[in-house]
Amino acid sequence: MDNDQEILEELRKIREAVTPKPTPPAAKPQGLWAEFTEFIGKAGVIGLAVGFIMGTYIGKIVSAFVQDIIMPIPGALIPGGDWRKAVFNLPIGQGMNFAVGDFVGVVVDFLIVATVIFLIVKYTAKIGHK
Repeated sequence: MDNDQEILEELRKIREAVTPKPTPPAAKPQGLWAEFTEFIGKAGVIGLAVGFIMGTYIGKIVSAFVQDIIMPIPGALIPGGDWRKAVFNLPIGQGMNFAVGDFVGVVVDFLIVATVIFLIVKYTAKIGHK
């Protein structure tokens, strides 16, 4: 029976030796600079910043496309041309002026920009980008 105990003890040692040990927790960075660089690396802040900057400039390109290429078409079709300066006046008190043309123009700009952005996102999803 003593031999069986020795074999069992050897088997326990072997099992303990081959059982994977949990990895110790990573040491926390020391100092403000180390914490900052860890934050930049883990949070993907650089990718977020690049995306934000690119989004800003793509928005400017789309806005310029709408203002310079698309919107002159309705302006040419409407008598008087500049429909964005249309104002609705109410003769109450000293008068109330509502810039209806500007508001409609902003709404139309938004719809066109939203459509172009939607098409860009749809195309990038189609080619496999997230």
